[in-house]
Amino acid sequence: MNSSSLKTALHKLRRIAAKNWLEVNSQLRIVGVTGSYGKTTAVRAIASVLSSEYSVNKTDINLDTVYNLPITILKTKIWNNVLVLEYGVDHLDEMDFHLSLVKPEIAVLTGITPVHADKEHFGSLENVITEKKKLIEALPEDGLALFNFDDEKAREVGKKFKGRKIFYGISGQADIRAEKTEFLPEGTKFTLKDGKEIVEIKTGLLGYPAVYACLCAYSIGREFKLSPQKITEKLSELKPLSGRFSLEKGPLGSVFINDAKRANPASVVAGLKSISEFSGRKIAVLGEMGELGKYEEEMHRLIGKEVARLKIDTLVGVGPLTKFITEEAKKEGMKKENIYWAKEVKEAAEILKKVIKKDDILYLKASLLRHLERIIYILEGKKVSCEKTVCHNYHPCSSCPWLS
Repeated sequence: MNSSSLKTALHKLRRIAAKNWLEVNSQLRIVGVTGSYGKTTAVRAIASVLSSEYSVNKTDINLDTVYNLPITILKTKIWNNVLVLEYGVDHLDEMDFHLSLVKPEIAVLTGITPVHADKEHFGSLENVITEKKKLIEALPEDGLALFNFDDEKAREVGKKFKGRKIFYGISGQADIRAEKTEFLPEGTKFTLKDGKEIVEIKTGLLGYPAVYACLCAYSIGREFKLSPQKITEKLSELKPLSGRFSLEKGPLGSVFINDAKRANPASVVAGLKSISEFSGRKIAVLGEMGELGKYEEEMHRLIGKEVARLKIDTLVGVGPLTKFITEEAKKEGMKKENIYWAKEVKEAAEILKKVIKKDDILYLKASLLRHLERIIYILEGKKVSCEKTVCHNYHPCSSCPWLS
């Protein structure tokens, strides 16, 4: 038996064991999170809030999508009360495969964009929507669905859903909404409105993705009968993961906002909108967004429009597809002397050496496999010999033997 066949056989055995273990642990309440973006932060926030009164297990962020559900289930202890699961999918019928193992009683749809809409994955945005909403359709009659009201596609799915539901967002039409949002170096503050209830939220997480994760976690916390005080205490303890809108010491005296772990149109717009509200000069270094299929030019041009609209001071595009970003930003009125394009990371680093000033906000965003972190290594004086635009190594470049 070759290694691939052995891995497949072990995974089948693991799924059988996980199914049996779920039957033993009938006390578990299952919360499922899906969407094109924001899943990991939402899972962390939900698990943190519920841990104030319950014993919680959650999906490990380092696990492959295919294996995370059975492995997480098998890590569940008999004293756990709640299981918070990330239902990641990138192929047709993959959600059915996940649901054949475990179905939630509470489901969250964070948002939908054309990520994985290329031929190798879903093939179209319509297929992305069909697959994601299966999690909502699998809820029991008395289940609860949460939808991001500010995401057009998630809102459409939510409006058609006939069961119990909550819309969360910044829009005044959301059931649970955020107002008076403020971004500070130490975290995010906003006022949460839940009907007549007004709650002041502070969290160590940064940016608009943090706001949505907190709204989502608050909503589920209230469903579990937790007090606003307990919810706010747990949200205040959350800190960003590296590469997910984390504030770090930057090169050349800059303030570095590292958001280069993942990228799709919605998450890039959210990130740009977030940094536009920070004080200081903003430099956005944007790499390519992958797996967009026929939508890749349209979506990259959309980002260019947002950069110009949000008054980002300097734009640096890295990689062939980002030419659409820089072209559109120029067309929308951004000054051409503030727009740069680089074929690869070394060229981008050379541009930034001339552009960065002390205390500038340096924002890095791209799909993981573009590995924009190499730009930071170069600016810090480290040797980087790799010039690949796309690399299928999912681990950080710092652990790659081909880096230098």
